[in-house]
Amino acid sequence: MSSETSNAPERTDFIRDIVAADLREGRVAGVVTRFPPEPNGYLHIGHTKAICINFGIAEDFGGRCHLRFDDTNPAKEEQEYIDAIERDIRWLGFDWGGHLYHASSYFEQLYEWAVYLVEAGKAYVDDQTAEEIRAHRGTPTEPGRPSPWRDRPADESLDLFARMRAGEFPDGSRVLRARIDMASPNMHLRDPVLYRILHAEHPRTGDAWCIYPMYDFAHGQSDAIEGITHSLCSLEFKDHRPLYDWFIENLPVPSAPHQYEFARLNITHTVLSKRFLLRLVNEGHVRGWDDPRMPTISALRRRGFPAEGLRDFATMVGVAKADNVAEVEMLEHCVRDVLNRKAPRRFGVLDPLKVVIEDYPEGKVEEMDVPNNPEDPSAGSRKVPFSREVWIERDDFMEDPPRKFFRLAPGREVRLRAAYFVTCREVVKDGDRRIVELRCTYDPATRGGDAPDGRRPKATLHWVSAAHGVPAEVRLYTHLFRSPHPGAGDADVFDDLDPGSERVLARCVVEPSLAELRVGETVQFERLGYFCPDPESAPGALVFNRTLTLKDTWAKLQAQGRQDKV
Repeated sequence: MSSETSNAPERTDFIRDIVAADLREGRVAGVVTRFPPEPNGYLHIGHTKAICINFGIAEDFGGRCHLRFDDTNPAKEEQEYIDAIERDIRWLGFDWGGHLYHASSYFEQLYEWAVYLVEAGKAYVDDQTAEEIRAHRGTPTEPGRPSPWRDRPADESLDLFARMRAGEFPDGSRVLRARIDMASPNMHLRDPVLYRILHAEHPRTGDAWCIYPMYDFAHGQSDAIEGITHSLCSLEFKDHRPLYDWFIENLPVPSAPHQYEFARLNITHTVLSKRFLLRLVNEGHVRGWDDPRMPTISALRRRGFPAEGLRDFATMVGVAKADNVAEVEMLEHCVRDVLNRKAPRRFGVLDPLKVVIEDYPEGKVEEMDVPNNPEDPSAGSRKVPFSREVWIERDDFMEDPPRKFFRLAPGREVRLRAAYFVTCREVVKDGDRRIVELRCTYDPATRGGDAPDGRRPKATLHWVSAAHGVPAEVRLYTHLFRSPHPGAGDADVFDDLDPGSERVLARCVVEPSLAELRVGETVQFERLGYFCPDPESAPGALVFNRTLTLKDTWAKLQAQGRQDKV
C-alpha cells in the first residue's frame, strides 16, 4: 500500500490522525489492525465500538483488520462463544477475509520466547502461591517485595519451566514471572506473571498444553507475529502499555507494533461487564445471552436492532481519550432513525377491541391499498383485507373521553387507516360492565381514507380484520436495569434489576402478511413501535419482540437543547 494519504477518510479523530501521520511520514507502509476478543462470552454493545474502530480504520486507509481470538484461558472458553463472535461481527457488516488467527496458534513460539527471557536472566520460575504473590506485590504507594525465588539460577528455572510444560506439577504450584522492577510505580511492571499451570483441555489444542501464557505476554507478541501496525484497545489498558513495550523491546519479535488507547463505551441503564452478564445468564435473571433485554450484539439482533443503527451509534459516540457514559436513548435514536427510513409499516393490535360495522355488507371483503412506508415511496404498497368486523386498540376508545381525547368515542367519527370513516353508535358490555364490542356505521364515500367533501377526522386508527387477522404473542421490553447507573456507589447491581422489564401480551392480532415475516426483519406496527419476529416464532404460534417504541426522547431533548441555545 502507498504511504500517500490523499485517500484518507474525511472523518477524523485522534487515532485516524496518528494513522495518517504514520503513513505520511513513512513510519508504516500500510495499516494492519486487529480485533482480539476473548472467547469467554458473547460480544456486547461496548465491543461494537472497538469493532467499528479497528475494522473501520483499516478500511478507511486501505489496510486490513485481523480477527484474532485471544484463546489463552481454556477454563472459560467455549466453541459456542467463538461461533457467536464470528456471527456477530459478520452481522455488523465486517469481514476479516482470510485473516482469522488464534493466540493458541502461537503457543510454541511464545514458549520459546519465554525460554529466551529466562536464559537472558529476565524471567524466573516462582514457587509462591497466587496469594503470596499478591501480598508481595505492594500498593500504588508502596513498592513490592522481591520473591524468595527471584534470584533462582536460570538453569534451575529452565528445568522447572520445562517440567511445568510436561505436566509434573499441579495447578497453582508454580508460575513463570518476568524479572523487571518490583519498585516500579507501574504495578504491571512488578515482575508480572507470564505463564501459569492450568490442566484444562483447550478448544483448539486439546490437552497438548498444561501451561498457558497470560494475556499481557501473549497479546503484544501475537501483534508482532501478525505485523500489526496499530494495536488499538480501550483505555483500561493504558497502564499495560509499558509492559507491552517492554516485551517488544526485550524479545526478538519480527515487528514492533505500538499500542494506542481510546475511551471504552459505557451506556446508561446497562452493565457491560462480562462477569455480570455471565451471572445474569447463569442465575436465571434472563433466558440466555441473546435474551432481548441483554446488551449483547446477539440480543440486540434478536430484538430487531439493525446493524446500521449500531454502527451509526458507534460513529456518533466518537473516538475519545477520556471515558464517558453515553445515554441509552442515543443508541435508541440511531436505531429509530434507520428503522423509520427502512422498516415496512404493518398493522398489529396489541389489546384488541372488536368493532362491528353494522351497515357494511356481511360476507364482503375488500383489499385496501396501504403504503408500505410513507418515508419511502419506492417501497410501494400492499393489500390488506377489510371486512365488517375489525379489531382496534382498546386504548383508542373511551366511553366518556376527556376534552383532548380525539380518538373513538360514542357519536364520534374517526378514520380507519386506508379504509373508511366510521362512527360509534353503540357500546356493548359484558356482565362485568367491561366493554367487549363497539357498534359502528361507516361512510362508503370515504373508501381509502379520504372524504369527497374534505372533512378530516381528528384521529386515524389502525385496525386488523377480525376474519383475517392472525393471533400472535407480543413481548414488550424495557430497560433491564431501572437505574441509569446500575450498582453506583456501594449498591448491588442486581438490586437495580427491573422485574417488569419483559411483559408478554398473549392475545394480540396482526395483519395476515406478518405470518410470512422472516426472523431478522423488523417492521413498524403503525402507531405502536417497531417489532420483529422472535426465533421462537412459528406458523400458528407467532411471537414478536418489540424493538422500540416510536417516541424518541433523545432527539426531543437534543432539539430542546438546540432551541435553548438560540
